[in-house]
Amino acid sequence: MDAYLIDAVRSPVGRRNGALAGVHPADLAGQVITALLDRTGADPAAVDDVILGCVDTLGPQAGDIARTAWLVAGLPEHVPGVTVDRQCGSSQQALHFAAQAVASGTADLVVAGGVQNMSAVPIASAMLVGQQFGFATPFDRSPGWAKRYGDEEISQFRAAEMIAAKWDLSREAMEAYALESHRRAVAAIDSGAFDREIVGVGEAVVDEGPRRDTSAERMVGLKPLTEGGRVTAATASQISDGASAVLVASGRAVREHGLTPLARVAHLSARGADPVMMLTAPIPATEHALRRAGLSISDIDLVEINEAFASVVLAWLADTGADPARVNVHGGAIALGHPLGATGTKLCATLVHAMHARGARYGLQVMCEGGGQANVTILERV
Repeated sequence: MDAYLIDAVRSPVGRRNGALAGVHPADLAGQVITALLDRTGADPAAVDDVILGCVDTLGPQAGDIARTAWLVAGLPEHVPGVTVDRQCGSSQQALHFAAQAVASGTADLVVAGGVQNMSAVPIASAMLVGQQFGFATPFDRSPGWAKRYGDEEISQFRAAEMIAAKWDLSREAMEAYALESHRRAVAAIDSGAFDREIVGVGEAVVDEGPRRDTSAERMVGLKPLTEGGRVTAATASQISDGASAVLVASGRAVREHGLTPLARVAHLSARGADPVMMLTAPIPATEHALRRAGLSISDIDLVEINEAFASVVLAWLADTGADPARVNVHGGAIALGHPLGATGTKLCATLVHAMHARGARYGLQVMCEGGGQANVTILERV
């Protein structure tokens, strides 16, 4: 059975301590879910499940925020919710679980998405809280981990540097890529390219991350994130707040509820790679997905790959041979921000609406994730 993407929406992405900082994560996600249901005209009572991605599920993000977000939105109590964590790919995995449920025939209508308020719950809070129990890191005092990986530092910043070194990516090349991300994001905002996907939340009506005044000269003056390194804050994704959601439906639900799909989920998969280098999994994951889907990279009209760091995307481009003109056409997380648990379906929203605006047939979404993992989704426009 096919799984169809009916619509995809997102909040504006707020900067750290920006317009969304004071919004409770459950209310943030709840408002986006409500907007999704209003736009599609789907009956909330017919929804089989709500699946949201979220990282650092502490404080206001704890207690199964998928369920909480649905309830604070005033939606039917009989609809359950579940929260998933595949690190940065959490909401893309939520979309995968939703599509798998629909394709298996065990559900007909599923809301999938994600939420993250990084202003309220700082990045890595769930890891740091372990220190009060005597664990310096999630891997601390694990004989199995030590036997396999020793005491090597596990850090996304170190991983980004390792990638830059392995692919011989200069600081200048990464800064040029970052500058282009801001240029594309500003152009997308000014042209109204995001208007179809964004729903306002309170005072937040536009993405706050893109910097109109950034320049190569400003980037040159920044210090590397690690001593002697090439990666700076300018070539890394921004700490952000946001929520996103998609509605996934079966063919039966499309007919019975009079829904109009935007796309068919043509392929979904996830692969793993070296957890120390951590951020290279999109490369083998893309190769695996294309092979399973019977496609080549030249068949893909548009790509959304999360810009965790410029080195991640540049290495992926080098190994896949993808056309940079088809990749992150409206900018990426370096300019627009990366609200961890929400980014997966945020990218999906951008991808599917860009596919319709440009008449693209196939779109591919991929992102690197903690633990050396990557999800890949291929959409076919309908």
